[in-house]
Amino acid sequence: MRILGISAHYHDSAAALIVDGVPVCAVQEERLSRHKNDATFPAGAIEWCLDHANLDPADLDAVVFYERSMLKFERILTCTLRAFPRSWRSFPHAMKNSLGEKVWVRGIISAHLGVPAHKILFTRHHESHAAAAFLTAPTRRAAILTADGVGEWATLTVGHGERRPDGRTDITLLREVRFPHSLGMLYSTFTAYLGFAVNEDEYKVMGLAAYGRPTMTEQVRKMIRRTPDGAFMLVPEYFEYQTTASRSYARRFVELFGPPRNPYDPIDLETADGRRFADCAASVQRVLEDTLVDIARALQRETGLTDLCFGGGVAQNGVANTRILRESGFERVFVPSAPGDAGCALGAALYADRLYLGNPDREVPDHPFWGPSVDPKDLARAAREDDQDVTELEDAVLIARVADALAAGRVVGWMDGATEFGPRALGHRSILAAPHSSEMRDRLNRDIKYREEFRPFAPVVSLEAADRYFELPPGGPRLARFMSGVFPVRPEWRARLAAITHVDGSARVQVLERDMAPRLHALLEAYGRRTGIPVLLNTSFNLSGEPIVTHALEGYSSFRRCGIDVLVAGPTLVSKRAATSPARPLKEDETWWSGSLAEPGVA
Repeated sequence: MRILGISAHYHDSAAALIVDGVPVCAVQEERLSRHKNDATFPAGAIEWCLDHANLDPADLDAVVFYERSMLKFERILTCTLRAFPRSWRSFPHAMKNSLGEKVWVRGIISAHLGVPAHKILFTRHHESHAAAAFLTAPTRRAAILTADGVGEWATLTVGHGERRPDGRTDITLLREVRFPHSLGMLYSTFTAYLGFAVNEDEYKVMGLAAYGRPTMTEQVRKMIRRTPDGAFMLVPEYFEYQTTASRSYARRFVELFGPPRNPYDPIDLETADGRRFADCAASVQRVLEDTLVDIARALQRETGLTDLCFGGGVAQNGVANTRILRESGFERVFVPSAPGDAGCALGAALYADRLYLGNPDREVPDHPFWGPSVDPKDLARAAREDDQDVTELEDAVLIARVADALAAGRVVGWMDGATEFGPRALGHRSILAAPHSSEMRDRLNRDIKYREEFRPFAPVVSLEAADRYFELPPGGPRLARFMSGVFPVRPEWRARLAAITHVDGSARVQVLERDMAPRLHALLEAYGRRTGIPVLLNTSFNLSGEPIVTHALEGYSSFRRCGIDVLVAGPTLVSKRAATSPARPLKEDETWWSGSLAEPGVA
């Protein structure tokens, strides 16, 4: 049975295809259109999925949309009318926006693909999140928590799932919190107040929080009240997102926290305003964590289960995820590689396959690499035409050459196989660098990523070596598989891992098993043999404002427009000509890894 899942029309549109119950491909529309957070109908992603599987639309048994568009329209209409007359300015925009392509999804799908209406199915938004989290995780029974901005009406759900020995699958969502009460909207309101882009820059708030102190938690708790049943409600007087699309925070919000940040002003932590913004971020982060931990702890007591599957955009908050793991009573927390709306394309297809159509459960491969593969020949051709140094090497020689370059302080663009599904580079579309010097962090922010100086970088470390450098609780390596948790760097290593250690001593770690990305694992081992520490800085291969690269030519374009020194795709290695390379050898006092400081026996 061939089932296509689609998410679209809010943010991060995507398509995913499963065949006989197993995913065969999935990709976000932005990775093909090159428009970051592309929310349009994912025609390009659908076409690529069908081509990849050598299918025509007529071969599909079902096409599943990730939410019920008429229920979402009902919510938008109801909330707008409830807020009248305050909402009169936004009402025409809301109706035009909703009555366009967002409501008539069945007709749009049928027009694009030519499939009959009876093949087009719909799941609820949080059912898609739940399926993406539970049905891709290596667990048979688990509690399920989903949290985001809003789906149709739900903003948070709790429940449980079971994959039975007879092949039947159950997903039961017990309770939900409904719009306008939303942890995702609370966090996004602070995102807007702090001058960042909503539905895109929430992770910047999490990064900024480490520079502040949670001195304003009482002010935040004036806006979010816990309810006797263990849920929460937002106090509407502080918010405007439920009445208008122009601004999410109200005048009373500004009275509590002071003037908002102008998006075009830098955050200077040496100023009173800079410290106030950091404290705001720290305070909402603390309240979010406390609320999620309480809800997860209650869910664990109610279900008695040891595993939790967590989905939705809020599940991208790695600091909160780690606290859930440590404090909720669950032994393992599973967050998929694409917990947000893009992942709902895969979740919707899996939900329809197992729950609607009653097909037997199948094991889902435990990796994130479902997108288009890189073609090394394209890279070699473009680089030679551009008069760059191109070498094609056997794998062992290439790994050794790249490890040497990294140890010499060079920055490497790394493209390998199929691209990741989800917001993070996990070893197939990565920028890699030595993790030891804070100067490397500054160089990457300034000359390569072109982004704010307070932004941290993540490390990748082999599973075998992870506990040596990072304080991982039981279940930590699993949470870190898709870079979904933030953990302390062991104090004795922080000075020698300065490029990936955040100001609070933490890092968003990726713990890599050999089977998931064998070439990157081999590179970690080779780098460890040279430096004594098998850890690399791993950041997504994209420049500021652009999606992660997909194809070789996009990687090459980025390589030529920034300070990356070496570019790799499969067996092809490209080095910039000396005259154009901005690489700087490590200073003598930075070559801490030479000789006496290397640990014997470190792979």
